[in-house]
Amino acid sequence: MAPVNQVEVVVAHDERATLRVGDVFLKIDSDQTRIDVEIEAMTLAPIPTPRVLWREPPVLALAAVPGTALGRLGEPSPASPAAWAAAGAAVRKLHGAPLPPWPGKRLDELAARLDGECEWLVTNGVLPTDVITRNRQIAEAALRPWTPVFMHGDLQITHVFVDDDQITGVIDWSEAAQGDALYDLAVLTLGHEEHLGGVLTGYGTDVDLDVIRGWWSWRSLVAARWLVEHGFDPSLPGCEFDVLRSRMRGHTAP
Repeated sequence: MAPVNQVEVVVAHDERATLRVGDVFLKIDSDQTRIDVEIEAMTLAPIPTPRVLWREPPVLALAAVPGTALGRLGEPSPASPAAWAAAGAAVRKLHGAPLPPWPGKRLDELAARLDGECEWLVTNGVLPTDVITRNRQIAEAALRPWTPVFMHGDLQITHVFVDDDQITGVIDWSEAAQGDALYDLAVLTLGHEEHLGGVLTGYGTDVDLDVIRGWWSWRSLVAARWLVEHGFDPSLPGCEFDVLRSRMRGHTAP
């Protein structure tokens, strides 16, 4: 093994931490159930995923995937339109795979979580009430029955890696479950709505854009408290609060 010059802290908070040591990622998680899900989901997924090197609870060691992430929330994506279309095609392949054997969140659980997080946002004055109310209304479009698919569950652009316009790996599978296909598409394009058309070109089927918009609002509303309490800033330019405010300007997806 090549000599290691440094240890990089990729992310760290009171639930889990990820370190990079050379070409190895070490995931340290307080909840081993999440690690169980991650390993099994990567085994079942029909798209490129990190290679499991070893597991010694509470640590999971994964090989780094080649390429670079599609981008970061709050920053312009360096990826080409072809790379975004390739991401859409990969997501479609995942959604067409057999369902994982464990269920996802029920519709009533998602609705209750939205209610609770909106109440917290209002009570704590985190955002103007009209912004919360409007996005709560938009989120209703997402809270409808769906045909479950094999859903990644946390398909942020930082979790999708590309090289030469090809998908080289999708990481962080701890939220994978049976769920709504449009939730994955919404999380992938959150804050990068200009790339939704390219993703849908690769995905290859018609989708309900109102549902995508609903999941953008739902995700941004329910993530806010967790982000604040774990040392992240959803008010940074282009991040969750800007996504919510954009609904007030009547901005729509392509």
